[in-house]
Amino acid sequence: MQTVSLSLFHFDRPATRGWALAMMALARPALARTPGIGFWKLCGSGTGEGFTPRPNWSVYAILACWHDLPTARARVAGAPVFARYRRRAAEDWTVFLAPLSSRGRWSGASPFVGQERPVAGPLAALTRATLKPGIARAFWRRVPDISAAIGGDPNVIFKIGIGEVPLLHQVTFSIWPDTASMAAFARVDGPHARAIRAVRNEGWFREELYARFALLGDTGTWGGASPLAILERPA
Repeated sequence: MQTVSLSLFHFDRPATRGWALAMMALARPALARTPGIGFWKLCGSGTGEGFTPRPNWSVYAILACWHDLPTARARVAGAPVFARYRRRAAEDWTVFLAPLSSRGRWSGASPFVGQERPVAGPLAALTRATLKPGIARAFWRRVPDISAAIGGDPNVIFKIGIGEVPLLHQVTFSIWPDTASMAAFARVDGPHARAIRAVRNEGWFREELYARFALLGDTGTWGGASPLAILERPA
C-alpha cells in the first residue's frame, strides 16, 4: 500500500534557517537518490493559521511517496538527507499517510494512488494549486478570511500551509477527526466555500490537486508533543 510521508522541520537559529533555505535547491540530488522514494517535493511554509503569502523562514517540509509503510519509516529514520535535516532542526515531526482518494495533478503527475474505503476515524486533506499569475492578487486577498476560518474551526486537529514557490504555488494540509467535520468546513457558506466557487467559476488555477488520506502514525513532535496525541485522549 502506497504510503506518503510529510516531514516538518523547525529551525530556530539564523544559521540553520539559512541552511534550510539553501537546501531547497541543494537537497534535491540527495532526495532523488534515496532508495525506494517515488514522487517527492521540498517545500517552504507560510505564516498564519492556514496559509499566507508571507514566508515562514523557520519551517520547511519534505513530502515523499513510498511503496509501503515499513519503507517510509525506515527511510525517514535513516536516509542521510532526512538525518541532515534532523541534526540541524530544533524540532521535527513526520506523519505517515495512506491515500484514500486523489484527483488532479501536481507538476504534471498524479502522485497519490488512492484506495477508496470508508474511514470512521481521523483523516487528512491536502490541496495543492498553481495559481495563474494574473489572478494571484485576487486569490491572496481572500486568504486572511480563509486562514481565520481554519484557525477558528474547533474540529481541526492540525493545519499548515506549505509550498514550492511563494505566491504562485500553495499547499494546504489539515487533519480532521472525521469525514463529517472536514466536509462541513469545506461546504459551509463561508470564506472557504466562496473561494472554491470563485476558483471554479473564474478559472484561477493552472493546475490543482485534492487528496484525502487515512492516518497511519507519526514520529517526532511539533510544539513539544505529537499533534496526534489529542486523538488518544478520552472524549
